[in-house]
Amino acid sequence: MENIYQGSCHCGAVRFEVTMAPPEKIFSGNCSICKRMGWLLTFAPMESFKLLSGQEQLTDYQFGNQKIHHVFCKVCGIRSFSRGVSPAGHGEVAALNVRCLENIDLSNVPVHSYDCATL
Repeated sequence: MENIYQGSCHCGAVRFEVTMAPPEKIFSGNCSICKRMGWLLTFAPMESFKLLSGQEQLTDYQFGNQKIHHVFCKVCGIRSFSRGVSPAGHGEVAALNVRCLENIDLSNVPVHSYDCATL
């Protein structure tokens, strides 16, 4: 069963929603940016993601192979989501920082290590 989840940066300038099933697992990455930011991620197809407000507040940061758009709010600095191609190459995905989603209980969702350093 899919739900509509609302998400935002810290100051609320960037707001989005995503339609997806409740995450059954979330990922903690080992690349340089994931480690430094402490992200917990889940993924959704871009068709399920909708930016509600704040496009003008987003700044794009890319590094490495420059395939992922690590966007962040230029007001508060929070990176609530990223955009890119799925690791398997099956279309565009939104990498969602689950810590930025509202009304989601993560207490029973297992965290898995994700080797994004070698992508």
